[in-house]
Amino acid sequence: MSTRKLYIETYGCQMNVLDSEVVAAILQQQNYQLTGELHEADLVLVNTCSIRDNAEQRVRSRLQHFKGLKQGTRPVTVGVIGCMAERLKEKLLEEEKVVDLVVGPDAYRELPLLLQEVGSGQKGVNTLLSLEETYGDINPVRMDRNHVTSFVAIMRGCNNFCSYCVVPGTRGRERSRDPETIIRETTELFQRGYREVTLLGQNVNSYRWKNGGNELQFEKLLERVAVIDPDLRVRFATSHPKDMSDDLLKVMAAHPNLCRSVHLPVQSGSTEVLQRMKRRYTREHYMDRISAIRKYLPEASISTDIITGFCGETEAEHQQTLSLMKWVGYDFSYMFKYSERPGTFAAERYEDDVPDEIKTHRLNEVIDLQMRLSLESKERDVGRTFQVLVEGTSKKSDDHLYGRTSQNKVVVFPKRDIKRGDYINISVTDCTSATLIGEVI
Repeated sequence: MSTRKLYIETYGCQMNVLDSEVVAAILQQQNYQLTGELHEADLVLVNTCSIRDNAEQRVRSRLQHFKGLKQGTRPVTVGVIGCMAERLKEKLLEEEKVVDLVVGPDAYRELPLLLQEVGSGQKGVNTLLSLEETYGDINPVRMDRNHVTSFVAIMRGCNNFCSYCVVPGTRGRERSRDPETIIRETTELFQRGYREVTLLGQNVNSYRWKNGGNELQFEKLLERVAVIDPDLRVRFATSHPKDMSDDLLKVMAAHPNLCRSVHLPVQSGSTEVLQRMKRRYTREHYMDRISAIRKYLPEASISTDIITGFCGETEAEHQQTLSLMKWVGYDFSYMFKYSERPGTFAAERYEDDVPDEIKTHRLNEVIDLQMRLSLESKERDVGRTFQVLVEGTSKKSDDHLYGRTSQNKVVVFPKRDIKRGDYINISVTDCTSATLIGEVI
């Protein structure tokens, strides 16, 4: 077969990034070669996100842009894969006339067959969800640029069914990957020069692998990954507060290469809002888990996700979110205003009754507070020394490099003769709300 060129655009979460690498690996076996140049492509795939409406609108805009490819002298196939494909299915073929291929997150193995169907003049569609697919036997084609940090998927799907979230419908039910394949993939990454991996799952700390009468839970898997090599940093995302156990925190405390950063989405500081969101914990339980993190990992940074303006949110409930933010002192947050998603429990049962201008105002208050908290967090680090893993050249200066601390804070420092992938000690001399600035010791 002659070599063909594959161009992939990826939107959304880290899991989508890893899925694109899995797709590239599957198509590589069909003689497709990755390209970063759109005009070279024989096959254009858009890996999509449905978590918010604006993510889908960005994809629709890109699809319109791709119409020009169809008018060229070479035949070009355009496909939509991922969560948006799963949510809209065949509707994408009708709504976006440029689309030839629609493939859901559990059907990537079928891409070669579907491309044959497209080649014969048909449309290729497979959006069947699976109770078993983990792609655990596929070695992803690493598309990262630094070759220092990478992702390893340990599970797929979600069983939480938060009332605002489309993930259970677009990615299916929760299933965990064979731990031996996880250890093998992670070990191979380290042997290839990677020095940090992030274990991924929609709800990563609910990982459970059952083999006969034996069960391996997340903390034991994390321990196995940690002992691959002390020079391998390990992170994980995303955690659910209901599964953030003391046992997990004790394992993290026992292994210095398990990074001192915890991402623990709260979404709201109000127990009543959390109940409407079907988050399965209260404000008090969340605060208890934060206290446990502070107890076992006093050096850890804590980040979160926050949604403002969820259905029925009152000003008093919004103020509870702000007060919780101050109490925790988050180092970083992902902050959004509520976006109703079709097919979710909230869309079917609740009225989206918070006016957009109020959602925006509350979001701005959350952002302003987080900016202050982030700056305070960075200011506390000035004068301290941290071990930093060097990831690459600073975006603002070719004379500077950047890396991250175990706490996941970005540090910028003079280049000298330091190489990407090195561990170095940095004395922090200054900061902004987003970045630490330092000198090599």
